Amino acid sequence: MKNILIVEDDKDIVKLVHIHLKDIHCTLDKADTGTTGIRMALNKIYDLIILDIMLPDIDGIEICKKLRDLHISFPIMMLTARSEESDKINGLETGADDYLTKPFSIKEFVARIKAMLRRNDLNLEVTAKNSEIFSCGDMIVDGQRRKVTIDKNKIELTAKEFDLLYLFITNPGKSFSRDDLLNEVWGYEFNGYEHTVNSHINRLRSKIEPDMRNPKYILTTWGIGYQFTDEIKTHAQNQIQ
Repeated sequence: MKNILIVEDDKDIVKLVHIHLKDIHCTLDKADTGTTGIRMALNKIYDLIILDIMLPDIDGIEICKKLRDLHISFPIMMLTARSEESDKINGLETGADDYLTKPFSIKEFVARIKAMLRRNDLNLEVTAKNSEIFSCGDMIVDGQRRKVTIDKNKIELTAKEFDLLYLFITNPGKSFSRDDLLNEVWGYEFNGYEHTVNSHINRLRSKIEPDMRNPKYILTTWGIGYQFTDEIKTHAQNQIQ
């Protein structure tokens, strides 16, 4: 049973979402204000947060930013009545994992939720089975514990940021297109989602790169996409504590 939090003040949408998520064996907690949603997210572990942008007290983008600043790493899907590309990019750049524009097809909504939950489970399973720890310079990535440190300082990453980093560091020197990354990390294709990849790469770089203007870990492969430096070492779990 998956635990999902929806932060939405439209009671009809909440009721509809509740009915359909119940059908896919998910429990739903509800908040009709951003303040309540933040409090609930800080006090319970969720598999997914569904966050409306237009709320009566706090803009959903600000809520998303605050949750990420507080190191809440649960996947976030944003619901928005805004169709402008800049608004979607802004939401993704604050740390959302996905977005859906109202009005939306309930079939697409459920499919998107199932894809996010399935991909998150798969990525957790893959990293949990890996008994190796990867190091590159001062950075250490522990897949089993989903932990990243740089110069012994813990780096707080969202679930998607960690999944991206883990994919890169386990494939050093391999170039990935944006479509490749969408398929590997998000698990589905969707026209226009290149901005999702760009936003997450930028956020990840801002957390791990000493100099954003001259990255040493995640390198741009011009005309293709991105690759991770091939200066990687692997260690058994008991070699690094």
